[in-house]
Amino acid sequence: MDELAGQQDERRERHNPKFNNRVYPFIIDVTINSIKGMAIPRVGIIGAGFGGLQCARRLAGKPVDVLLIDKNNYHLFTPLLYQVASSLLNPSDIAYPIRAVFRHAKNVRFRVAEVTAVDFDAKVVKTADGTGIPYDYVVIAAGSATNFFGLATVGQVAQGLKDLPEALELRNHILRCFEAAAGECDEAARRKWLTFVVVGGGPTGVEYAGALSELVRLVLVHEYPELDLSAVRIVLIEAMGQVLPLFSETLGRDTEAELEKRGIEVRLNTRVVDASDETVQLSSGERIETKTLVWAAGVKPAVLAAVVDVSRSRSGRIEVDKFLRIKGRQNAFAIGDIASYVQDGGEVPMLSAPAMQEGRHVADTILRAMRGEALVPFHYRHKGAMATIGRNAAVAQIGRMSLTGFVGWVAWLLLHLYSLIGFRNRIAVLLGWAWNYVWYDRPVRIIVRANEHAPNSHSPPLIVSQHESRKVANG
Repeated sequence: MDELAGQQDERRERHNPKFNNRVYPFIIDVTINSIKGMAIPRVGIIGAGFGGLQCARRLAGKPVDVLLIDKNNYHLFTPLLYQVASSLLNPSDIAYPIRAVFRHAKNVRFRVAEVTAVDFDAKVVKTADGTGIPYDYVVIAAGSATNFFGLATVGQVAQGLKDLPEALELRNHILRCFEAAAGECDEAARRKWLTFVVVGGGPTGVEYAGALSELVRLVLVHEYPELDLSAVRIVLIEAMGQVLPLFSETLGRDTEAELEKRGIEVRLNTRVVDASDETVQLSSGERIETKTLVWAAGVKPAVLAAVVDVSRSRSGRIEVDKFLRIKGRQNAFAIGDIASYVQDGGEVPMLSAPAMQEGRHVADTILRAMRGEALVPFHYRHKGAMATIGRNAAVAQIGRMSLTGFVGWVAWLLLHLYSLIGFRNRIAVLLGWAWNYVWYDRPVRIIVRANEHAPNSHSPPLIVSQHESRKVANG
């Protein structure tokens, strides 16, 4: 819920008649500014994640020229990414074309590009293809990347769960494991194919471990008669003393008990210290033989944070002031995972809810600055947190109120469904969930990958994804 509830305020505004007719005020403002000989301020937004998208939406129809830049042409609803990786949803169910979002916003344009630098003095955004994009205001919302905490060997063998290519590769890998196990005669080798280690006891790790357990127990058990799937092991590793560390201790214990009831082994106060193609070494001394290591243990700021000339916090995030302006830079802002905004003695967490609130606030700040009005400091409003463990089981913490079990699960379903972008996506996800609930079936179990580099392909080159070009990061 902490990652999703921030969209409710924005949805209310979009249903406001003033927002639905947003093009007309823009035309009027452009006409007035043109008469006065004033140039329309150019706002460059780097990143179309939760924060960048909210900022651009807030500026839609306003007297600014917005250019939204991202290496992908879609906005990804990351809270449901694990359901793509566990064969429940299609990628298109949780991704929405960015151009479609702004098809009626005449002052918002979009460009597929990878930003490599920002020249704050010249006010130019530089892209990988050598293009320079001038701006009057810039908003850096480039997000985050997987953090392997300096474990180079882990980075080489682990399956990530941060973007669509990684989710699809993980889905294919899991299905290949069962196919390989079905054709394996050696019992010890078969056990490696049927052992799955998930690192990270936060919402992503908990939700994926639960979804993988359901895929095995409710679906694959009927399709692999040659395998004894009661021998499947799913091991969840968490470095802290409870799963879901950001939740209350009671909800953490309830979640751990529910996971174990579903056959998932939970290791607390345990870290991964080394890994290879066939083993995972734990800080406790335990050595698990497995072909699958799924990494959901943490994130760090995107690479752009390290290359731009700005001051950074100890965590590597870009330092901003109380208005979310980059310290020491003029007309430049940073929001979301890449920004270090300190509140109540600590950095605001790297979640989508703060990013969305920051995106809307920065848009308002830019408009206030244009009008010469006093700026308003940002304050993050924490609205709660949610995580699902699987069918009929979820936990939610909203202030002092807690929801568990079936009630928490229904609340989780409704909130995620409400927060998806696009009517078609909501219907597709709802039908997928209903089909799975009634028929105990996860239908997206095709092992396939597009060959984008086929010899006879004449398609223009696109941005190489971070996943495909990933180099092991030691940060």
